[in-house]
Amino acid sequence: MLIRISLIVAILAALVAGTLGYLEVSKQIPALTQQRDDEKSAKYAALTQLDNTNKMLVKTQVKLAQTEQELADTHTKLDKAVAAVEVQRKRADDLNDKLTQTTSERDDARNQLAAYTTTGLTPEQVTQLNKQYKDSLLAIKALNDEKLVLFRTITRLTNELAKYTGPENDIKLPADLRGKIVAVDPKWNFVVLDVGESQGIINGGELLVSRDGKLVSKVVVRSVDKSRCIANVVQGWNFGPVVEGDFVSPAHPSPAS
Repeated sequence: MLIRISLIVAILAALVAGTLGYLEVSKQIPALTQQRDDEKSAKYAALTQLDNTNKMLVKTQVKLAQTEQELADTHTKLDKAVAAVEVQRKRADDLNDKLTQTTSERDDARNQLAAYTTTGLTPEQVTQLNKQYKDSLLAIKALNDEKLVLFRTITRLTNELAKYTGPENDIKLPADLRGKIVAVDPKWNFVVLDVGESQGIINGGELLVSRDGKLVSKVVVRSVDKSRCIANVVQGWNFGPVVEGDFVSPAHPSPAS
């Protein structure tokens, strides 16, 4: 009997505890429901704000891309403008140079015209005088060339004559004569020089051979062409081997040349 009473008391206690728990939970349900609704509203508001932010970000990116493109277009236009300015500046410099040259030519023409005016000559007379002046220059040059040829001929003949009419004389060569050895034949002891009759070389003339400012040997001319000659190395004058590229100069320069 006592056990039954204990069981009944336990069941009644459990019922009371369950009822109290239910009542307590029933009191908390509205608050939990409100909290859930508040959190749902806050989540919706946050999602809405996030969506608006994303849309604004997309618009900002599009605007940024447009701005970058506009900036690139602006740089391109600026480069073109700078290039155009440089072209115009170069053109202006060219025009300025041409203007300076034209002005100089104008002044020269004006001075020449003034000179012609003061002479009292007609343009035809001035042209004729100018032609005569040019013809005179050509004639003078021809005479000088002929004089040089005659001088070399006289020198050659004088040296040739000296061989037969008097004692042994040194053959004079032009003092400014300079040449090089272009070939050497050590077996037959002769050399080829790059100077000839056109430079005043005379058969029998002697030339000193030097290298780096030092005397190497002496040669005597035995055969002469217009621009070359052949010479033999003089015995007793071998101070060193004669090689291609060595310089030659007159051993007996003519004071009148």
